[in-house]
Amino acid sequence: MVSPHAGYVYSGPVACHGYLLLSQAPRPSTVVVVGPNHQGVGSEVSIYPEGSWVTPVGEVEVDRDAAYYLARTSDVFSLDEASHRYEHSIEVQLPFLQYVLGSFKLVAVSMLDQSKKTSLEVAKALAELVRQKNVTVISSSDLTHYEPASAASQKDQELLSRVMALDVDQLYNTISRRRITACGYGPVACSMVVAKEMGAVEGRLLKYASSGDITGDRGAVVGYASVSFQV
Repeated sequence: MVSPHAGYVYSGPVACHGYLLLSQAPRPSTVVVVGPNHQGVGSEVSIYPEGSWVTPVGEVEVDRDAAYYLARTSDVFSLDEASHRYEHSIEVQLPFLQYVLGSFKLVAVSMLDQSKKTSLEVAKALAELVRQKNVTVISSSDLTHYEPASAASQKDQELLSRVMALDVDQLYNTISRRRITACGYGPVACSMVVAKEMGAVEGRLLKYASSGDITGDRGAVVGYASVSFQV
């Protein structure tokens, strides 16, 4: 699925729609969270190699076997911690996952390079992992940034139509043509491709909203969406 990663007061209510659906699905043993690298620190596509992530809810163990499997599967990945040190897009998802799933293992993938070529390469490796293990893939992304609510909604709805159609080519074309400032379009493309590889034919928009729905300031908003891909 696709889940936003802003402050919980802003995007949390949107994210909850996806996690409610996940709570009703068969429990995965491993969750892959793919997020953008906002800080520009580290490698092009980084997997956190081993150990655990700590939140106020507790610890989440890294699935070392899955992490190293992905690194062996494609040289698009590197194994390093530096890329994750200042990044929030993955960690924001963890308390939701801990609350909904209880026990699970994590594979954290941070994408600095979000080009279509790289996203397809990442997705190909993730699809192979999904074929072998009980895995859920979550892509972390916010949508249009700091535009009036009406303009943001128009752009985001056009973008989301491409997402739900699982059309990666048109996703990238729309982002370029409409100058859409979604921060995690590469991770979103990864989920689309993995879903299609697993037999999904479309996505489902669970909820769309913007920061303006919380603050009342509709002059410059950030868009958020929760989208599921089910086989």
